[in-house]
Amino acid sequence: MVAKTVNSIKNIIMKPIILYSLLLLPLIFLWGCKKDNYPGGTISPYISIFDIRNIYKGEDVTLSQSNMFGSTTISGVVVSDHSGNNLPAGLLIVQDGRRNGLRGISIPIGDQAASYHPGDSVIINVEGAVLTKVDGILEITGIDAAGIQKVSSGNAISVNRITTSAILANPDNYESTLGVIVKGGFNPLPAATDVLVGDKVLNDGFGNLTLHTDDKAAFANNSLTFLANYYGIVFNTPVKTSQTGPQFRIRTASDIVVLSSAITVTPAIITGFMSDVKGGDVNYEYIQFMATQDLDFSVTPYAVVTTNNAGTSTPTGYPAKGWATGGLRTYKFNIRSGKAAKGTFFYVGGLYKTINGSGSTDMSSSNWVKNLDYSLNNGDGFGTKNGGLLANSGNAFGMALFNDTNVTVNSTPVDAIFIGGSGNLYTPGPPALGYRIPNNDFYDIKNPITLESQPFYRAGSNTLSFSYNTSDLGYFNQLGGVYNPKLGRWMKNRSQNSFILDKTSPVTTIEGDGSTKLEE
Repeated sequence: MVAKTVNSIKNIIMKPIILYSLLLLPLIFLWGCKKDNYPGGTISPYISIFDIRNIYKGEDVTLSQSNMFGSTTISGVVVSDHSGNNLPAGLLIVQDGRRNGLRGISIPIGDQAASYHPGDSVIINVEGAVLTKVDGILEITGIDAAGIQKVSSGNAISVNRITTSAILANPDNYESTLGVIVKGGFNPLPAATDVLVGDKVLNDGFGNLTLHTDDKAAFANNSLTFLANYYGIVFNTPVKTSQTGPQFRIRTASDIVVLSSAITVTPAIITGFMSDVKGGDVNYEYIQFMATQDLDFSVTPYAVVTTNNAGTSTPTGYPAKGWATGGLRTYKFNIRSGKAAKGTFFYVGGLYKTINGSGSTDMSSSNWVKNLDYSLNNGDGFGTKNGGLLANSGNAFGMALFNDTNVTVNSTPVDAIFIGGSGNLYTPGPPALGYRIPNNDFYDIKNPITLESQPFYRAGSNTLSFSYNTSDLGYFNQLGGVYNPKLGRWMKNRSQNSFILDKTSPVTTIEGDGSTKLEE
């Protein structure tokens, strides 16, 4: 009986399945017959400049629909401006960001190139044209100027901030594109009589790049500036037989936006710190500095302030008095005695002068200009005694150097760095509350692009920080860079090189290779 019932149920289930299968077969057959008639997708007539550039493999190539994936046309925005007479003659330079980032290309069209202006939107049929290199620059040749269609004018061109190191590493990625090199200066320091004409070494803290100004440029005899933003176009030019190198050219005098005409030398810089020694940290934490000029702290007192922004550190919330907030948020050391010669290291920190905690190499012979038992003593003027001067994890902590012992809510440090970026660090308010920053390799009191005020850490573009290295292993955080006191600027921005010390590591380990250097 049970078996009969089960068989009945199976029959009931199978009949609809068989019926549906029979109905589907004709449909499948019909679909199969129709599939060859399906029109498919339509290939766009437009190909990105990124893809155009990738077609070139070192030899001239005629552009066709087959090697342009069925496309025939490029579209882009003009970035060339020949009114300043500083770009290669006859080149119309366009860029787009259609795929995989911004790319540009140069198109020789003779005198007609000068009739186009930055922000013009153009469409160019490139089928049949030749992709080739001329004097190191990748160009599309054989384009009839009459065949270039201008769609509109006055289009905004997005600011593409680029570093000299990025250009040097991948010049082809930036060739024929408009970019801005921020906080550029010259090396060596220009004399009052020096002018732009020729090849100059432009440095932005990331590397050195050739800035070229033609002798026929309208601004060839303009004076060199100390610090400025440089808007211009990247070109590859011959430097040796079969070799090319990147070159940067501004288009008009207005492509130079002066940031400063005065040299401000930072008297001392932060070059390293020990925030988590092997074993107990109390009174073993320290900060390493380098003097960029001869310092006598009995004549010009300084102060070092640290900030810890753990969620439980009081007062909580945003720092109402900035670096002078006090409590468990900020702690101050006054430096009123001692000296530091130009180019030498000096130290500020806890009571014990050792390299990596208890039982490690004695550093008492190093130049300690201030050490204090911060577990038993409040800070000099503000800061509550505590067991941890520099944080090991979590929210951001920072350190700052002031050339005055009177640190207030309005005081600006001569140097400062931060580790991490979380916590109650900054609010635009009103009123705006936060930790004031200096102009250094990481921070800018005014946004270098928009020139808007941003005097606090985490405001505007001031978001860079170093990383935590903890786990009770004894990491020393070395901040290596190159600073030029004559120019008053970083020639190579600081980078974090963290390495583990043992208990017998010599002092030369933290003062040797990889340390910040002064360049004259």
